[in-house]
Amino acid sequence: MKIPAKTNKPYRPPAGKKGKFPARAFAVGLFLLCSSLQGWSQSNYTVHANIIYRFTRYINWPESKRSGEFVIGIVGESPLYQALRSYTSNKTAAGQPIVVSKVPASANNYHCHILFISNEESRNTKRIAAATAGTPTLLVSESRGGAGKGTCINFIEIDDRLKLEINKNNINQRDLEIAVELLSLGTVVK
Repeated sequence: MKIPAKTNKPYRPPAGKKGKFPARAFAVGLFLLCSSLQGWSQSNYTVHANIIYRFTRYINWPESKRSGEFVIGIVGESPLYQALRSYTSNKTAAGQPIVVSKVPASANNYHCHILFISNEESRNTKRIAAATAGTPTLLVSESRGGAGKGTCINFIEIDDRLKLEINKNNINQRDLEIAVELLSLGTVVK
């Protein structure tokens, strides 16, 4: 399976046009990746890391988040922390150096571009969603129904296949834009 070549240029829709991303290969690659993971193991967070990194190219953050470090926070103890650190080493998102950090579930503020809530911390999803409401933070989770509890994108496993649940309303409320190609690869939930 071929993952599309990386580019450091983020999607920026032309004036009056939203949702048309130039790299349709990402959509095809992610679809193949998600639909062909037979024998998927929850301990294989390398795939999660790859997909989360790809989100940096297919989610558009507001101008206020386009300088400084691009922060990906991990809530809870998860193998994703190390997988993301390894995968994003020496990589950038829209020209911003990527920093992966652990964030306590009890934090009052989450200053992240992307915040991943581990399965073990899923009981805190609604509180974290409320604490980040109105901020341009892409909440990503891995527990069944996470997108219905306030996250933007949720990884789930169905019949040994990795799937995405996407809550477009949660994404829009956070002043983020999602590529139509990415949106079409998941199950849209409300």
